[in-house]
Amino acid sequence: MKASLMIAIAAAILAPAAMAGAPAANGEKIYTANCASCHSAGVLGAPKFGDKVAWAPRVKQGKEVLYTHGLNGFKMMPPKGGNPGLKDDEVKAAIDYMAKS
Repeated sequence: MKASLMIAIAAAILAPAAMAGAPAANGEKIYTANCASCHSAGVLGAPKFGDKVAWAPRVKQGKEVLYTHGLNGFKMMPPKGGNPGLKDDEVKAAIDYMAKS
């Protein structure tokens, strides 16, 4: 009985620490795998990666607008850039990565 109680206590203490160490979504990897096909070439008016002039007015709208566009689609871009398997946090990480370029 004491051993199972000690295991339960240890799990309760260590679980939050383990979750805190979980890696965040890698915006660069997600961009490369999902977004670069359009955003590197500016397909159908997509702002090109690294084009500060093109990104400036979009960034000025705020992250929430950018996230909404990325998650729900905008103009010719489908929701989640056409990859419905992406998690919301992954889309947001890719947007953050592109907006900083």
